Amino acid sequence: MDQPAAGGVPGWLVRLTAQLPAWARTVRARLALTYSGLLFLVAALLVGGLYVALAQTIDAAPLDPVTVKKFERGPDGRIHYKPGAEFQAADVADVQAYVNFTTLQTLRTYSFIALAVLFVLSLLIGWWVAGRALRPVGAITATAREITGSDLSRRIAATGPQDELRTLADTLDGMLDRLEAAFTAQRDLVDDVSHELRNPVAVVQANLDAVLSRDDVTPAERAQAAAVVQRATNRMGGLVEDLLATARLRSGAFVERDVDLSALAQEAAEEFRLLASSRGVSLVLRLAPGPRVIADPESLTRALDNLLSNAVRLAPGGSEVTVASGSRAGWAWVAVRDEGPGIAAEDRERVFDRFRRTGPAEGNGEGHGLGLAIARQVVESHEGRIALFSEVGVGSTFVVWLPDRVFHGGQQSPFARDADGPGERDRTPPTDDPLGRR
Repeated sequence: MDQPAAGGVPGWLVRLTAQLPAWARTVRARLALTYSGLLFLVAALLVGGLYVALAQTIDAAPLDPVTVKKFERGPDGRIHYKPGAEFQAADVADVQAYVNFTTLQTLRTYSFIALAVLFVLSLLIGWWVAGRALRPVGAITATAREITGSDLSRRIAATGPQDELRTLADTLDGMLDRLEAAFTAQRDLVDDVSHELRNPVAVVQANLDAVLSRDDVTPAERAQAAAVVQRATNRMGGLVEDLLATARLRSGAFVERDVDLSALAQEAAEEFRLLASSRGVSLVLRLAPGPRVIADPESLTRALDNLLSNAVRLAPGGSEVTVASGSRAGWAWVAVRDEGPGIAAEDRERVFDRFRRTGPAEGNGEGHGLGLAIARQVVESHEGRIALFSEVGVGSTFVVWLPDRVFHGGQQSPFARDADGPGERDRTPPTDDPLGRR
């Protein structure tokens, strides 16, 4: 028994199709045959219907003449038959029916000829129309063949009416844009990681060579080398953890569930309370109950950890780091505010780039420039937005906006500057600082 091939197509049909010439197996050929077949069927129905209608409405029959013999009167006065003098005769009705019959026969003959010519013309026209319709597909195929892993700059750039194929071409161009951006980001990440790892690896190698290659190393020198190696390995370990977090975010390996944003922010803040105290920094919580979001708690906690880590690390002794939360206009928010050195206006967007350190963090050797990039990636993957408000010499506020799952119009944090009235969630989160600077 012939088993069906993939997609439910019978095996015999697959084998028969494989024996056809290459041009006959194309979509263009199938479209041409479809156009031609439909046009031929419509024409055949039209001509056949017209023929049947005429045949039913007119009286048509073959001519059945009557042979009439000619007689003449002879010299003797008698009437006798004249040999060879005869003719065919019929009445007017029979002649009219015969004319109709021959007309129908002529119509039938020419109809078959017209249908044959129409079928050939429909094949040619269908082939041309299919070629015109599939021209963007040819451009897509040619562009796809020219694309390589090292060159994703080619685009289809389809022209013509905004039909389905134009939409398909534009969609593929957009996909190629995203792929090129992803490949570029991947190459940049590899370059940046190689650069970031080169220094600590060199430090570890230099210290190990200095200690292991000498026999007169003192315990103090050995301890100092061990401390340097430990700091370098800690730096590499943190970098690897952040890279793993970045890879996890890009893979979409989320386990999303209902999250109490205030409780999550409180847990993240408590983990940094001891570190803040050791640096002489006060950790202040202003968390309003209520805002809930659908999120992956682990990745969202890591984003808050990165924001708190930067705030506690850069805040001067005797200052405060404030962690607050609430809900406004249908958007849940959590903010981390410090009284650190602040960020200049020209650097506020650059701080979210990978391996980018600005201001005092640029030269202090702490961190590796992935924290804020990961935080923004986490927030944006949850359909949110992270905003930065900063003033040099005053401090910075990072605000994470996420869609509030239980928005009821008036619910918000008492620490926000203004109150919301009832209404639906705004399409975009607010653009101002919900804490404000006093």
